[in-house]
Amino acid sequence: MTTTPGDARRSISLTRDSAGRFTATNARGGTLSFGSGADDDFTPVELLLTAIAGCSAIDVDVFTTRRAEPTEFVVECGGDKVRDDDGNRMGPIDVTFRVSFPEGPDGDKARVILPESVQRSHDRLCTVSRTVELPTPVTTTLAE
Repeated sequence: MTTTPGDARRSISLTRDSAGRFTATNARGGTLSFGSGADDDFTPVELLLTAIAGCSAIDVDVFTTRRAEPTEFVVECGGDKVRDDDGNRMGPIDVTFRVSFPEGPDGDKARVILPESVQRSHDRLCTVSRTVELPTPVTTTLAE
């Protein structure tokens, strides 16, 4: 396994705010509140779907906006929650891009590279979806 040199480590800190409510803080000081689904805040599963869609959206945006600014850029991500003998998890996850560009040569260039950009993100670049698709060990410990 090869890691990214230098700043390979990614981490967050999670703090309980109240029953079923938490705030995550990243190393740069950004925060994100979420909950168990008792209110309209995102749940952890919705955050997973957001991370998958967001990671790929960033990849595609970088490639395509070098050619033209989109007139529409929407990414939808979803899947079914599965409960079986293997435990709770998400079933197949679908990511759907709906992207449009203006008419003209720059828009044409962006439209040409769009399918390749989506595929490259899925096959190689999106750290989040690649982590979900590949066997990735998750270790849980209890601090002393």
